[in-house]
Amino acid sequence: MLLATSLKPRLTQARAELTRQISVVNEFGESSQVHIPAERALTVYLDKKELVTLMTLGASPECLVLGFLLNQRLIQSVSEIESVTVDWSLGEGELGQPGVAAIKTRDGLSQAGPKTAARVVTTGCGQGSVFGDLVSDIDAIQLPADAHISQATLYALVNAIRIQETTYKSSGSVHGCALFKGSDMLMFVEDVGRHNAVDTIAGWMVMNDVSGHDKVFYTTGRLTSEMVIKSAQMGVPIAVSRSGITQMGLEVAERVQLCAIGRATNKRFLCFSAPHRLKWQAELAEGSSGKSMLQDAV
Repeated sequence: MLLATSLKPRLTQARAELTRQISVVNEFGESSQVHIPAERALTVYLDKKELVTLMTLGASPECLVLGFLLNQRLIQSVSEIESVTVDWSLGEGELGQPGVAAIKTRDGLSQAGPKTAARVVTTGCGQGSVFGDLVSDIDAIQLPADAHISQATLYALVNAIRIQETTYKSSGSVHGCALFKGSDMLMFVEDVGRHNAVDTIAGWMVMNDVSGHDKVFYTTGRLTSEMVIKSAQMGVPIAVSRSGITQMGLEVAERVQLCAIGRATNKRFLCFSAPHRLKWQAELAEGSSGKSMLQDAV
């Protein structure tokens, strides 16, 4: 579980524009203006050593970098970091020239070196990276046994996402993630990859002393093993997706008893794991249109 400490790093506030307006021509030969996601590269340096280049919208790059380090287990606590400085100007207007995130630790590189040697490209959009053997640490994760979500709260959460103003609505081509306490949305972020969005939420949590034990994580993307592991590492016992779940994602969720809920739209959903965490109110599903999700799945 990721815990915040009172000793926190200094952060810049280098938020970038999330969309860019461009000219397009439709199937009738008509010109118009549309918005597209402003994807950009951000190269991360850890104590002046190049670590990784992330493709991101840049909504909250400092939190993204912190969450990345924590979720990859390159650091154990944000107290190890003295500062995170993001500068987009170095890459402005130059294709292939990334912005820079300079991370300065308080005591120099500790355990990051050996772990960065074992890099694996994951199925996460935008080529997510996993450093070290995160799977071997799964059994050390203990989620709160009494955490639960009611069906009414699940429906309220899905509706809150539906009415949220998003970059996706204006430009498409991005993933969104959110953190909820009950039906209250605490944090919402979009990025070109869902792994970036969850890392940003992880960074925001530690910087704001937010515990995950009574929270719900939402993502528009698939519940892959990477997403389930990151949710569990943040101490969040319930993950909800508009999409489905992969086999390994399910195996991890069952192993840590994380409640994975997928295909959640309107009043329809499938609970893939830990159904004991869901307080069922089947009567609330009455009146939902069409056949059941289980009928769709067969």
